[in-house]
Amino acid sequence: MSNNATTGAAGPSSGTGLPAGVDLRAKSRPGERVITVVLRLSAYASIAITFGIVAALIQPVIEFFGDVPVGDFFAMEGKFAVLPLVTATLMVTVIALLVAVPLGLGAALYLSEYASKRARKILKPTVELLAGVPSVVYGFFALTFVTPTLLQEILDIGVGFTNALAAGLVLGVMIIPTIASLAEDAFSAVPHSMRQGSYAMGANRMQTSLRVVFPAALSGVAAAVVLGMSRAVGETMIVALAAGALKNFSLDPREGMQTMTGFMAQTAGGENPVGSIEYNNLFAVGMLLFVITLVLNLFSISFVRRFRQVY
Repeated sequence: MSNNATTGAAGPSSGTGLPAGVDLRAKSRPGERVITVVLRLSAYASIAITFGIVAALIQPVIEFFGDVPVGDFFAMEGKFAVLPLVTATLMVTVIALLVAVPLGLGAALYLSEYASKRARKILKPTVELLAGVPSVVYGFFALTFVTPTLLQEILDIGVGFTNALAAGLVLGVMIIPTIASLAEDAFSAVPHSMRQGSYAMGANRMQTSLRVVFPAALSGVAAAVVLGMSRAVGETMIVALAAGALKNFSLDPREGMQTMTGFMAQTAGGENPVGSIEYNNLFAVGMLLFVITLVLNLFSISFVRRFRQVY
């Protein structure tokens, strides 16, 4: 047995016309090193930007907590209380996920398992068009249609002009393409041999989709959901327009309330002098939002590694 066959190294097969024993991987290709350097610099730049963002947040945060006790920050009431912002952010995110997860996964399963090639070619770009709509348009859509027409007139729900329910519903529509596109890629990556094995055992298409394809793509589906959740947490314009601009520690989604990103957009409007407590409060809230998003991403990575299946 040859050395290549023993080690599994790549080499020309018989009949290719190349001399035996030539390892093409060892040959340098024009521009390959340049591409490698560019890709490496891009990766290092991403890491450097992340550390730069953290460094920019630290100094104002230290100054803020030098003037304001931590207990006043993590409080339910008060000028610097952040818990009403956190609960509003979580409420809007949960409503958005209740809309986006079933619709997004349903669309992904249809495109992967049921749609014809022609239908998939038309429907998938159409769904992804929703991701290209500016978020400010979604915000005005929530103010001019969802709240007055859908919630107040059609569904007869007593909501205010600004409310968390409308913001969450529209935010859910906005993240549907993110979840649907990533989940569809995960479903499509499942080998067809698994589907064929399921059909050979007598299962129909629905049973194969739900009991074979979906569990096999669970890690990709989880990553899609968590990424959609991270985008919902960080969205600004929709919640700033539709949810309201007043801190409200309430669990009633019909009321107006301010989210963390909405507060940051309002505080960064230029009315607060640089270096003031109000200005530094902006960075404290931003740091907390960064930590929440980081925890979500770490949880996603841990979940994907635990349930990942390699075919």
